[in-house]
Amino acid sequence: MAAERVRWGILATGGIAASFTADLLDLPDAEVVAVASRTDASAKAFAERFGIERAYGDWASLAADEDIDVVYVATPHSAHREAAGLCLEAGRAVLCEKAFTLNSREAEELVTLARSRGLFLMEAMWMYCNPLIRRLKALVDDGAIGEVRTVQADFGLAGPFPPAHRLRDPAQGGGATLDLGVYPVSFAQLLLGEPAEVTARAMLSEEGVDLQTAMLLSWDSGAQALLHCAINSGTGGTASISGSTGRIDVPSGFFHPERFVLHRDGRDPEEFVADPADGPRDSLRHEALEVMGRLRAGDTESPLVPLDSSLGVMRTLDSVRAAVGVRYPGER
Repeated sequence: MAAERVRWGILATGGIAASFTADLLDLPDAEVVAVASRTDASAKAFAERFGIERAYGDWASLAADEDIDVVYVATPHSAHREAAGLCLEAGRAVLCEKAFTLNSREAEELVTLARSRGLFLMEAMWMYCNPLIRRLKALVDDGAIGEVRTVQADFGLAGPFPPAHRLRDPAQGGGATLDLGVYPVSFAQLLLGEPAEVTARAMLSEEGVDLQTAMLLSWDSGAQALLHCAINSGTGGTASISGSTGRIDVPSGFFHPERFVLHRDGRDPEEFVADPADGPRDSLRHEALEVMGRLRAGDTESPLVPLDSSLGVMRTLDSVRAAVGVRYPGER
């Protein structure tokens, strides 16, 4: 790997790929050297837009490019197993968008492949890399609100999304749970780990994906998480953590907050505000910096986004889909 600059390949050319590439170009020690799509036209248009030297009309050529240190996989999650696996097989480190894969079986396959090859792999759960979320977790871990009793979080988009949209398409892993529910579930498991029991109820579309889903996660400690996601109604995107001696409230956009408020029993509320120096709240730079720092250190996993944590989230999402009856084509 380059000693100073980290050379990135971008696999896919959609909206999140564009956002991540724009943030990479603002980092002086990151270099975007190649992009790949399923078509030459899409790859070339993306390359011209961002001044990228090489454009590939197939994924395999990007994976084989030895000038790339790490590949950012930004396809729909239905293609994560194929795309990330192709890059790992070729010896490339990978940052793979969330949801990590369609299901825990595919996630296990990727993790096993990366570990067997000694290659870096990380889920692009940018929330875990957010400085303010890291501060919140540290407070909870330090006992600021005592023992965690309840986590509440929601994420919903109003839409409406037509049947042909990827969020409604079973073949692309559509539905609220994998696209949006991954955030509330990941938030709860960041604080409490993998739950012992999962129950859920959903409203399904004609295509068989979930339009909205309510989840109840339970832990052996007695803690519970009340979570909700939707692609048919906008929600506040808020979160709250209640403990035995206090509470933390996170306003709209809990996964990239501007602030949160700590309420400790018998004390005045304390507000924690994002540092403007950390960039816009929707910046993806923090996960990019985490990846580059780990690559320079020779690490194959990130302690901020551990692979075992990503596997645990995928198992929970599997349980949610099983409870509500959502199954994707080709799943065993």
